[in-house]
Amino acid sequence: MSDISQSSQNGQKSHGVLSPSSCFAPLAHDDARILILGSLPGQRSLQEQQYYAHPQNAFWRIMRELVGADGDYQQRCDTLIANRIALWDVLAESVRPGSMDSDIDMNTARPNDFESLLRQCPKIERVCFNGKKAAQMFAKFVGQGGLSDGKTLVTLPSTSPAYAAMPYEEKLAHWRDVMQ
Repeated sequence: MSDISQSSQNGQKSHGVLSPSSCFAPLAHDDARILILGSLPGQRSLQEQQYYAHPQNAFWRIMRELVGADGDYQQRCDTLIANRIALWDVLAESVRPGSMDSDIDMNTARPNDFESLLRQCPKIERVCFNGKKAAQMFAKFVGQGGLSDGKTLVTLPSTSPAYAAMPYEEKLAHWRDVMQ
């Protein structure tokens, strides 16, 4: 379950209508204990077929500091898996004409199947939302019941470059407190 693939369209126009952007397959192994959830891949991530591909997104920089995730994309992903960290998104798909979370059309949003993921990764004990918008979408479309009992839910500062109100060092400190 550690492969990453895009299931369909990437928010491009098709005959004048925006097609939905689709999330990637979960990056996870069955022994994962932490699940990090974003909202839905942005345009750069879709183009490169990589989680958090925008060079100004602090996610991989933070993961390098916390668990040593360095090297090319596959090496960084392998490091997360080795540290029992899984990645996915709250939404399976939605129309999203840009990369901002505010661009997500909530009327077309469809959440991921968390029941299936938790059956495949039963040791997940902590779910970390990469930003408030991911947490809000999870509450709206899935709810805590979608994760079963006993999971700790934590909203972390977004690693997106759009969230510039908090300096990197402060973001890192919040992530370190939860991830360690």
